[in-house]
Amino acid sequence: MLMDNTLHSYLADINEHAEDMFFRLVKDMAKSEGITEQLKAENQMLWVQEMNNIRNRAMEIVNSELIYV
Repeated sequence: MLMDNTLHSYLADINEHAEDMFFRLVKDMAKSEGITEQLKAENQMLWVQEMNNIRNRAMEIVNSELIYV
């Protein structure tokens, strides 16, 4: 791919798909687990903990399905 000058476009495409998948997963997981803006206003530390947990799980999913394939 490097010789064909297609590596950079391929990597950019993978990066775009990974970002889209990550943000969609975070949004869907937060919604399904009831992590809301109201929780953020009432208990910021719990909200941060839950969102970090969700982001870590989403990153693991993206890495296993797109990056490390």
